[in-house]
Amino acid sequence: MKETPQQYTQRIVKNMEGKQPLAVQAATAKKLERLIKGVPTAKLRKRPAPDKWSVGEILAHLAEAEIVGGFRMRLILGAPGTPIAAFDQDSWVISGHYEKRDPRKSVEQFRVVREANLALLKSLTPEQWKHYGMHAERGQETIEHIVRMFAGHDINHLQQIEDILARG
Repeated sequence: MKETPQQYTQRIVKNMEGKQPLAVQAATAKKLERLIKGVPTAKLRKRPAPDKWSVGEILAHLAEAEIVGGFRMRLILGAPGTPIAAFDQDSWVISGHYEKRDPRKSVEQFRVVREANLALLKSLTPEQWKHYGMHAERGQETIEHIVRMFAGHDINHLQQIEDILARG
């Protein structure tokens, strides 16, 4: 059963209980690098099940999601209240050929874009953290909420990667 946008939000935000979003976000790229260090690319590209993403696909998803998050925040900062489009992550995996991407290059792309996004966030005024956009599926989302969601999203996918690699 596919979860609703509200169920997804609850699940992802729950990952953040007792954690600082910017600290989680700042640590993710290095955690990803450590997790895949020395792991053969063929293993990173192997799906754990036909309907489950490989580690490489998860890494490509994280890299592209970081671009989306940065774009959404910049849209909101430039025009508070702006509409925010949703995207179908499963269709992006297929249309973006995530299975063919170099997993290490995906981590590098993620790291660079994440650093740029963190630099932007560190420059914001307290008022700017409250600016929001209207997400097509989830409704009003402030910069503060988006940052919490992205940190929870990091934790979700780090756990997935750890589980896949532990299973061999």
